[in-house]
Amino acid sequence: MSYPQYSTGMTGHPEMAEMRERLERTASTGKAIALEGLILLTGVYVAISPWAVHFAGSRNITANNLIVGITIGLIGLGLALVPERMFRLAWALVPLGVWLLISPWVVTATHSARAGIIWNNVLTGVITMALGLAAMGLTIAVARPDKR
Repeated sequence: MSYPQYSTGMTGHPEMAEMRERLERTASTGKAIALEGLILLTGVYVAISPWAVHFAGSRNITANNLIVGITIGLIGLGLALVPERMFRLAWALVPLGVWLLISPWVVTATHSARAGIIWNNVLTGVITMALGLAAMGLTIAVARPDKR
């Protein structure tokens, strides 16, 4: 017996349209909009933090924070502009947060950063991880249908 072939990819699968609709509904909630804004603001702060906290004389950690901050900001901007596609990328915030936590010891040449640099990166790392986990939680909650 031969079955008709409708589509070779997953795009034609009936559950894909439903999942996209649920992600779009979640992305338009107040929680998701607030989360997107907080992620974007965190990224902007991490990018400018070397100049706000005065990382004077620490070129490596300055470049590190600038690059990681721009990356976090771009993820936040992507969540704001195309949330139905970007919510699946929210997991990337967790390793970025972990990197911010350990980067003062890894990136500095002498493995001894000043207290201001350490506190800045530890706090922003924890905030980034929390925002990433919150965004992942929204995605997981949407991906699982209610079984009532």
